[in-house]
Amino acid sequence: MTKIKLHNTLTRRKEDFAPIEPDNVRMYVCGPTVYDRAHLGNARPVVVFDVLYRLLRHVYGPDHVTYVRNFTDVDDKINARALENVGEGGDVNAEIARLTGMTTQWFLDDMQALGALDPSQMPRATQYIPQMIAMIEKLIAEGYAYAKDGHALFRVRKYAEYGKLSGRSVDDMIAGARVEVAPYKEDPMDFVLWKPSSDDLPGWDSPWGRGRPGWHIECSAMSYELLGAEFDIHGGGNDLMFPHHENEMAQSCCAHPEGGFAKFWLHNEMLQVEGKKMSKSLGNFFTVHDLLEGHDGQPGVPGEVIRFVFLSTHYRKPMDWTAEKAREAEATLRKWRGLVAGIEPAPSPAPEVTHALADDLNTAGAIAALHKLAAEGDAAGLKASAALVGLLGDDLGDWANASGYDDDLVDLVAQLLAARAEARKNKEWSKADLIRDGFKEAGIKVKDSPEGTTWSIERDEIDSLPFFHSVRHAFQAGDQRKLEEALEVARQAGIVFSDRQSLDVAPAWRSEPEPEYVKSKLVSLIHELNEIR
Repeated sequence: MTKIKLHNTLTRRKEDFAPIEPDNVRMYVCGPTVYDRAHLGNARPVVVFDVLYRLLRHVYGPDHVTYVRNFTDVDDKINARALENVGEGGDVNAEIARLTGMTTQWFLDDMQALGALDPSQMPRATQYIPQMIAMIEKLIAEGYAYAKDGHALFRVRKYAEYGKLSGRSVDDMIAGARVEVAPYKEDPMDFVLWKPSSDDLPGWDSPWGRGRPGWHIECSAMSYELLGAEFDIHGGGNDLMFPHHENEMAQSCCAHPEGGFAKFWLHNEMLQVEGKKMSKSLGNFFTVHDLLEGHDGQPGVPGEVIRFVFLSTHYRKPMDWTAEKAREAEATLRKWRGLVAGIEPAPSPAPEVTHALADDLNTAGAIAALHKLAAEGDAAGLKASAALVGLLGDDLGDWANASGYDDDLVDLVAQLLAARAEARKNKEWSKADLIRDGFKEAGIKVKDSPEGTTWSIERDEIDSLPFFHSVRHAFQAGDQRKLEEALEVARQAGIVFSDRQSLDVAPAWRSEPEPEYVKSKLVSLIHELNEIR
């Protein structure tokens, strides 16, 4: 079995990953607060932990991995957006239901466009309010929390290991951070577990009055309910390390001391755009949807291209999104898709790809290994290995066929390009020449460049002389049936004779050959190659 090593934020070192239960690997990742479109930075952890999910499924089996990613659908930001939308006197609760439902689906659609698998479970915070109340009650009963003025708060100094995850002391946190000072707090560092709600905002009955949960308790309650007191991996962006993850760990370990909460903590670094922090004030802030559909006069970027750019940088390093990287990724993916089209994947990914991912999700190393497979012409290995990082799947490939040609034609060309690459690799020059000539006879012009291989159907690619001879021979022989057949074949090839009384002259004009003609020629070429083998 492949040995996985992961950098554990909690211990500050790379460690061998050994699941608590090999047949029940469990991972929790903090999901979005749903009130608007997901921006590009929100998508990075989704892709990062999707790759980890794929790797865990590959190593331990799809049926033995549970991946939970939540939706926060009760939050002050949601309330503020809903109030803004409906105005004073509007039905805020109805608007919140509409808003969170709509933006949740937006998120799912956008992440699917990036090739992310759906997690095993995607709980919504509002579905687990009773479990949150129960956890808070237990914390209060054990002296780790207290209630005052309709609030419930966690006693930070009661938990001796507070700050262990983020590597900070409580006193340093107070000195270096803005901490809310409120009359209901015993200590400025204490954080809210439950807060009161006004009549016009979402609220639930509790022992402390009508109110709603604080942000941090939500993930603790959901992870406990779905994964237990202790599970294998907790992940998210490094902006969540403090205070969110620090608070999660504190309240979970105090409420359920029988478990250690998360055994491994993984955090991805942040994202920049063209070397600068993404910011609305800098004009470089955009959502995933903006990028997919096109924005500010720029064309849309395929989801697979976005994913490739993300994977090209290790998750623990800052990632810089640039237009140049997107162009390079698109060219690479077009080349790879041409190589693997119509090819059955190998039974398993290449070892070098698996080993790179098993080394703390070294996706950049995996991409380098994929480049090597492509250069060697190993189409089957490339397809199987790319699938492990979520690339070259059929679900993400529509963008690559922007030629307007039908899928069957594209697949035939791709098969022959892959065969040509293999022939060149093996120095089978006669076979490579046969494919070259076959493309020309089918009316296909192939262009090779450092950026990859492109092709198109061209009206002047087919040699018209054999068609002219065939038509002329039938005309001179006075064989009307053969003449009609020769004219029809020429027409399908894009060669048209306008005046049947003067067929001794060259064809009148040229047009692109018909797709069915091109496909028939390519099928014949594939049959000829198979006979050679």
